[in-house]
Amino acid sequence: MATIRIIALLCSIAVVVGQESPVVKTILAQPGLVAFWDFREDAGTPRRSLAKAPLALHEMQGPIAHVAEGPFGHALKLTEGQWLRIPRADIGPLDLHGKQAQVSVLAWLKRERKGAWQGIAGVWDESRGKRQYCLFVNGGKRTDARTMTRTACKDLFQGHVSDVGGPTMGEEFCITYATSGTPVPFTGWQFLAMTYDAREVRLYRNGRFDSSEGSNPFPHPHGLFDAGAEGAEFTVGCVSVKGKPGNFFAGLLGGVAVFDRALTAAEVAALATATGTTQP
Repeated sequence: MATIRIIALLCSIAVVVGQESPVVKTILAQPGLVAFWDFREDAGTPRRSLAKAPLALHEMQGPIAHVAEGPFGHALKLTEGQWLRIPRADIGPLDLHGKQAQVSVLAWLKRERKGAWQGIAGVWDESRGKRQYCLFVNGGKRTDARTMTRTACKDLFQGHVSDVGGPTMGEEFCITYATSGTPVPFTGWQFLAMTYDAREVRLYRNGRFDSSEGSNPFPHPHGLFDAGAEGAEFTVGCVSVKGKPGNFFAGLLGGVAVFDRALTAAEVAALATATGTTQP
């Protein structure tokens, strides 16, 4: 009986894989893919990664609405205060750390909330000093890597990395992050990508490198923090701030992908073309 159940399960998996859309197949075929969610599941159910490890994102603050739109045909409708999480004990291959660690975080989204510092996806706990990596949108300040000073900004996006977990030495916050050169509009689907190759963070919007003098690329030849078993959870739609969830994203989130390597500019551009998110 157990053998029959296993065969049935394998058959059902094969059917699902065989029915994947070409655009989803393109994502799944990329080397180094750790996790990919297209948020196809109904509200009230875990959102499971389609990559090798079926990592499950769990809803927080009530069911998160499912809408049928976006590059993959599905999206989350996040209202401010909602987010998803994977407990630290279960993040598995998302725990990317070490001197030579690399990471890429990709997200397809539509903005709605105007508030600053909206966490999109990553392993980033400011409350306990357990930062590793995270993609943000609408950070209130940008860091100039040449002087390590910050200036106010609006509607840009950021790729954060940390090798110490806590604040940057001599600072109140972690300020080692890249900032885009152009604003992220509220209209249309946007494809945001951060890549980190253990030397520098680079940001791309809709398949194009989004250059910003002194801020993108952002040098960081120090790797990613090893927080161990007591480290941060993987969260989507928020991060932990001042002892509680905060920095909420609100809007549509059509897909999130994480890689254990830095994608090349050509690879990011190809994914933008494949997902139809190449508008300026």
